Formats: sequence, C-alpha cells, structure tokens
Amino acid sequence: MIRTTDFRGRFLALALLVCAICGFLLYQAPRGHLSQRSQIRLQQGNTGGAVLTGHAIAPKLGNATAKAELGRAAWKVLHTTFGRFPKKPTDEEKEALRSYVHLFQRLYPCGECAEHFGKILAKYPPQVSSRTAAAMWGCMVHNIVNKRLHKPEFDCKDIGDAYDCGKSS
Repeated sequence: MIRTTDFRGRFLALALLVCAICGFLLYQAPRGHLSQRSQIRLQQGNTGGAVLTGHAIAPKLGNATAKAELGRAAWKVLHTTFGRFPKKPTDEEKEALRSYVHLFQRLYPCGECAEHFGKILAKYPPQVSSRTAAAMWGCMVHNIVNKRLHKPEFDCKDIGDAYDCGKSS
C-alpha cells in the first residue's frame, strides 16, 4: 500500500515537472524581430504536435485507492489553477495554460485515465480566453469524467465556492 505522504510527494514532483516542461516549451522560441504571438505559433509548429498531443506516457495504475486519491488531487490542482488564472490573460498566458493541460494529460501517472482524458481534450479543447472560461471548461470536463465513472455531476455555477483558492484579481 502506498503511504499518503509518499503519494503527495510524487504528485508534487509530477506537477513541478509539468510546469518546468511548459516553461521550457514557451521560452525556447527564437527571439529577435518576431512578435510574441509569432514566437508562440513557431514554437507550436516545432513541438506542439508530438509533445502536446502524443500518447499517454505512464502505464495503467492498478491500485484503486491510489487511483482515486490521485484523481482527487489532480482535480484540486487543475481547478485551483483555473481559479487563479488571469481574468484577462495575455496570448502567452493562454498558451501556457493550454500547453499545461495537454502536458498534464500526457504525463498523468495513470495511463488509462490519461488516455480517456486525451479523448475528452480532442473533443473539447481547453478554453483559455479568461479565468471564467477556463474554470467553466474545467468543471464541464470534470463532469464528463464523473459521468463516465458513474459519479454525480457537479453544478458548475458553484465551482468558485468549491475550489476557493484566494483568487487573484
């Protein structure tokens, strides 16, 4: 059986790795005379397809208890991230969140769950135009997962209350 403290440490390490990869991808575009938007588009063309939308990397996670705990922690991280996203994000911030969600899916420690989430992302791409759009998208896809797992759906109008994380202005 996996100890809770070990599991949380592993999850934190995964979250930090995903953030580091996102940062690397966003800041490796050539500088110079290109606008920020052009740099992001160039970056997407160089790595976006393979890095952001490839297969899930991890194998299936067989331990049901660890899988459930991982799921709760993952949704907490995602909903908190969406709740702290800027109200009016820049193009770079939008691309950072979009990339983060895709890399989160690919690197998720349960390969089976990651593959299912990848199908959802293909049908419903991350909405990153604002904090509200991101939070509502996150709630919608969480409900798609809940439905698949025969869990009750969450009323998305209450998403801010459920994940009150000291929202930024």
